[in-house]
Amino acid sequence: MVGRHYRMSDHYEVGREKIREFARAVRGVHPAHYYEEAAWELGYDGLVAPPTFSAIIWLLLQRKMFDSVLTGYDISQVLHTEQSIRVHRPLVAGDQLRCDTCVESFRQFGDMDFMVIRSLLSNQYKELLQTAHTTVVAHTGADVATELVTAVDGVIMSGEALSQRQDATRRPEHALDGGVVECFDEMLPEDGVDEPPVRVPCGIEFDELQVGAELPARFVPLSRGDLVNYAGVSGDSNPIHFSEHVAIAAGLPGVVSHGLLTMGLGASYLTDWLGDPAAISEYGVRFAGFAPVSATRQCEIEFRGRVKAMDPDRRAATIALTAICDGRKLFGRAGAEVLLR
Repeated sequence: MVGRHYRMSDHYEVGREKIREFARAVRGVHPAHYYEEAAWELGYDGLVAPPTFSAIIWLLLQRKMFDSVLTGYDISQVLHTEQSIRVHRPLVAGDQLRCDTCVESFRQFGDMDFMVIRSLLSNQYKELLQTAHTTVVAHTGADVATELVTAVDGVIMSGEALSQRQDATRRPEHALDGGVVECFDEMLPEDGVDEPPVRVPCGIEFDELQVGAELPARFVPLSRGDLVNYAGVSGDSNPIHFSEHVAIAAGLPGVVSHGLLTMGLGASYLTDWLGDPAAISEYGVRFAGFAPVSATRQCEIEFRGRVKAMDPDRRAATIALTAICDGRKLFGRAGAEVLLR
């Protein structure tokens, strides 16, 4: 699998209402996520998506890969451990996204498989919009406990259970073609895809910051309703985010938040502080823990940031980010490069 190049067989069209839904789910408050006039003022033709909106495409592609190529895994036992993105231009309403992907590396330790997946997003004009690296850890399938498989099969979205994915006669009709095709051209579109020009940021002035400066803290409440909402908006159907029974069978203390949700909340924390929804040029998170969410009360995630480095040539700053819930660190390492005026 390593080095083999796959492409989604159809494009994904970014819709204005989907941007609004996703922005609400990750608490992005910038007007450019909701109003065309605000997006036009920034120089964009349509609503500007939050930086991690591409999680929808990553999850869609992951599902298609596990449906047609990586069929030996139970997706309820695939753990997302690290995610990084490089943003060349933010996604906007009307973009028709093409996604190319390959397994960049593979390692096996006991009954666990570690994979690093590289993905490229481009639009209908062959502009490179985003480069992503995703690290996942998966059980080999045969050693998954029968109790967990039974629990998952009882509550997971129809068509997503391992038994249904492996039996083509029981899979949904829309999933029969797999949704991905193998390609034999170069994965890196060095000559075929153009990178859009860098825009002038509209947020914080470079001279207003210095190394060591602390960002104001932000406290974000999360409820079970927020998790269900994000699951629907993003397409993440893993039942550990809504079923107590499955979460406990998987060895967790109970239902926990999505890693990509906390990553998205962290991105909104940064862009809201900057006052610029398109200021993040790079963003990466290594997930270290889960935020447990009770069925009867909200939990609270505390986000903080610190200026780690300044680049006067690029007028950019590197921000170290932390997220804490009930005394637990959710990020083992997290940081972003942001562009300043």
